Amino acid sequence: QVQLIESGGGLVQAGGSLRLSCATSGRTFSAYALGWFRQAPGKDYEQLGAISWSGGSTFYSDSVKGRFTISRDWAKNTAFLQMNSLKPEDTAVYYCMALNPDYSRQSDTWGQGTQVTVSS
Repeated sequence: QVQLIESGGGLVQAGGSLRLSCATSGRTFSAYALGWFRQAPGKDYEQLGAISWSGGSTFYSDSVKGRFTISRDWAKNTAFLQMNSLKPEDTAVYYCMALNPDYSRQSDTWGQGTQVTVSS
């Protein structure tokens, strides 16, 4: 089973940038795809995008396409979410999750997440 720890959140002004990290352990890093999700107050979880096990494929939701970039570093067993041009509506708790080959979640259990707050 994969263990994931998110970090890098914080308070940023609208238009600013943050880079979130997802440190992984427990399984071979290249054995699974990774996704980023978020949950805003009072809302359901929203999938933002994913990166394939090889890093060769990524996809993004319309809400973040062109602003967010997902990458992974095999040397560090870590995935990243680079967030640019942040908006107040990006305020949420952000999570990473290991994905199956069909990009479905491997688990229904969310980690601690990392809080991102964007001020206007």
